[in-house]
Amino acid sequence: MQQGKQKIHLILSRLGFAGFLISNAIIYAIKYTRTGKILTALLVLSIAIYFLYPQAPSSFTNPSSEKVILQIPNGAIFKQIADTLQSRGLLRSKRLFLLFGKISGKERMLRAGRFEVPVGLNEWELLHYLATATPARIKVTLNEGILSHEMAAILQRTLGIDSSKFVSLVYDSAFTGTLVPGVPNLEGFLLPETYYFEWKTPEEEIIKYLVEQTLEIFKPDSVQQQLKRLVMTPYQIIILASIIEGEAMVDSERVYISSVYHNRLRRGWRLQADPTIQFAIPGPPRRLLKKDLEIDSPYNTYKHRGLPPGPINNPGKQSILAALFPKSTSYLYMVAVGDGTHKFSRTLREHNYWHKKFNEVRRQVRRQQRRRALSP
Repeated sequence: MQQGKQKIHLILSRLGFAGFLISNAIIYAIKYTRTGKILTALLVLSIAIYFLYPQAPSSFTNPSSEKVILQIPNGAIFKQIADTLQSRGLLRSKRLFLLFGKISGKERMLRAGRFEVPVGLNEWELLHYLATATPARIKVTLNEGILSHEMAAILQRTLGIDSSKFVSLVYDSAFTGTLVPGVPNLEGFLLPETYYFEWKTPEEEIIKYLVEQTLEIFKPDSVQQQLKRLVMTPYQIIILASIIEGEAMVDSERVYISSVYHNRLRRGWRLQADPTIQFAIPGPPRRLLKKDLEIDSPYNTYKHRGLPPGPINNPGKQSILAALFPKSTSYLYMVAVGDGTHKFSRTLREHNYWHKKFNEVRRQVRRQQRRRALSP
């Protein structure tokens, strides 16, 4: 039977697309003789198609520069895809499209995903395109300093992933151990950046890719040597980088903020980092009060020495490098100026001076804001 099929295909191979359809029809007839009448009709139709669509299957007749975004969901059957194509104005004859898919076997080759389909393809070209095209990649921007649940929400909105599954995997110790052994979860290792993913990329694949980008930062020999000089592990660097990420608003200040924290760590001082308090307080970020500095939390770096038990966000590459390679300074203090920058100090006396000065500026700004709010 197999040799017979090959001979038929060989004989009709020079007949082009019509031969392809006819050969499949004949083979189908040989195998299923009871459907001879139906196959005869298909054979006649195939010959008619040859005259309607004389072009070879691999060439496109009138492809347009205009494209239509087509989303094929997971589990969609061939008829559902045809219905979608027809509703988007990409299909002239759904019956012909379904027939092509049935006879050619390409109905089983269509995959889920997001496709940019050229306008103006005939039924066979459209089928061939969808059977061979690579799904379009979607641009996703994950901002520095966000947590895994915030990432999950963005990825659900842009890629259609399961956000609950994403977060669950981040905190799954068994899954975590396969990527970064020795850490409790993957929070902090999901490198924020702009990426391009296919629609419905599995959650495991996305997480693995993000983690791999973070681990790549630690691979160079210069970084490994620096870790030894600092006597710190990659996980400790990630924790420190997350604090720097939470503090820095100006890129050039990251290495100076890092130097303050490194200097305090070397002296055994408390970090007194406001971002760790923000992390420990439920709800969105807000202006910290004096009572907030007394909260009972292992993340309260005003009460506990050293680094907190884990990252407080997912830091970007710049913050990780700043944590690894701080500026060489003798700064031990910093205070926010109010415009996103900081004033760095070497002594407590100097720090108190700047702290008092900028508190006065902030109070003055708040008074002006209240006056403007009350003025008619």
